[in-house]
Formats: sequence, C-alpha cells, structure tokens
Amino acid sequence: MLTRSKHSSGNGKKVIDPAEPFRPAILQKAREIAHGYKLTIEKSDRLGYIGSSVELPTVFADGDTPQKCYEAALEALSVAVAAMLEAGQTPPQPAAFMKRTTQVNVRLTHEEKTMIASAAAKAGFKGLADFIRTTVLDRALFNR
Repeated sequence: MLTRSKHSSGNGKKVIDPAEPFRPAILQKAREIAHGYKLTIEKSDRLGYIGSSVELPTVFADGDTPQKCYEAALEALSVAVAAMLEAGQTPPQPAAFMKRTTQVNVRLTHEEKTMIASAAAKAGFKGLADFIRTTVLDRALFNR
C-alpha cells in the first residue's frame, strides 16, 4: 500500500491509504512467507474445494479444482501476510520451521472449555490447542 504524506488532521504523519495496492517489496516478502505455510485443501459440495493453512486458519479460499483452490489460498494468505507486514506485525512462522516440543497444562472448568470450544469453532479453528495458542500469542505479541 502506498502512503500519503499528510494525515487528514494535518499533523504530518504518514498514513496508509487502503485503496492503494501493496508495495511490491512487501507483497514479494509476503508471498515468500506464504509459500512456506502448510495448506490443507478439502472437498466441498457447495464450493468445489476449500483451502486454508495451519499457520493462519481463519484465512480461506475456494476453487473449482484442487489446483485453483491452492492458487487462491496462496493468494489469500499472501494478502493477509502483506497486511500484517504493513501494519508492523510479525506473521506466523511456517509450522515446519519450529517444532512444538514443550507442553503446558491448563485446567479449565467444564463451562470454560465449552465456551472456548465454541469460540474456536466460530473462528474457524479445528481444535482448542490451536485456538488458545493463536489467541494468547496474538495478545502477547500485538497488544503490549
């Protein structure tokens, strides 16, 4: 995305114009990152095929064929990563990059587990662990 030289308030700060495309360097870096993500493609009766990634499970794309779905998912992931980069955020590392070897045990009430499972399903996660990890890491990294 390109920037304008002045904020609408006239304070001189540069702001991102959401109508402008991503800068080529940002988009190229985003595509390189997205190419490292683990994609899953599933058959859908309504949409043909649906694709998403382990690293960004709430980013989806569809296509008539597995190849078209793969290409659409890769583009959707690239756009999501580019938006994160432009916002100064750090996109997730590819799942294969870091092996998860440390476990944390969290005790929940039955009601807490039910509420978290419902929130995870609504957000598009397939399980509690990915939802909890993603939510906590997002908060720890981006809401300091």
